[in-house]
Amino acid sequence: MEALEVVLDKNGNQVVVLPDIIFSNKQNIDWNEVKQYLQHYVGKLVEIAQTEDVVYLGKDFPDEYAGSKYTRRTKGARAKANAAQGICELVEIASDKMFRKNQKEKHLGDAANGWYYYTTRFAMPIYDNNVKT
Repeated sequence: MEALEVVLDKNGNQVVVLPDIIFSNKQNIDWNEVKQYLQHYVGKLVEIAQTEDVVYLGKDFPDEYAGSKYTRRTKGARAKANAAQGICELVEIASDKMFRKNQKEKHLGDAANGWYYYTTRFAMPIYDNNVKT
C-alpha cells in the first residue's frame, strides 16, 4: 500500500490523501471486512496536533466506526469505509473542536456528560477505466 500524504487545500485546510480504494463495492460495503481491517488500530494512542488531545482507539472502535446508525444510512459509505486506511492521520489533523452534551440514555456508560467533535478532511482517488486520476 502507498504511503498516506497530508496536503493543504485551497483554503489552507489539511487533507489526508488516501492512496487507494481498498473497499470498492459501491452498493454493499462489507462492514465486517471494514471492522476486521480496523482491528490493527486498536490500542493506538493518536494525538490531535491542533489541541494536543490524545485519542485512544479502544476495542470498541471498529464496531463504533463500522456499525453506527449514521454509517448504515450514509450515502458516503464507500468513502467512510476507505477513510479507515487513514484513521490515525485523520485524527492527527482534526480541527474545530466542539462539545456536545449527551442526549441519549444509551451513552450514559461511555459518554455520560457528552463528547467532543472535530472536523477532519480526506480525499480519495477517482478511477476511470482502471486509471487513477
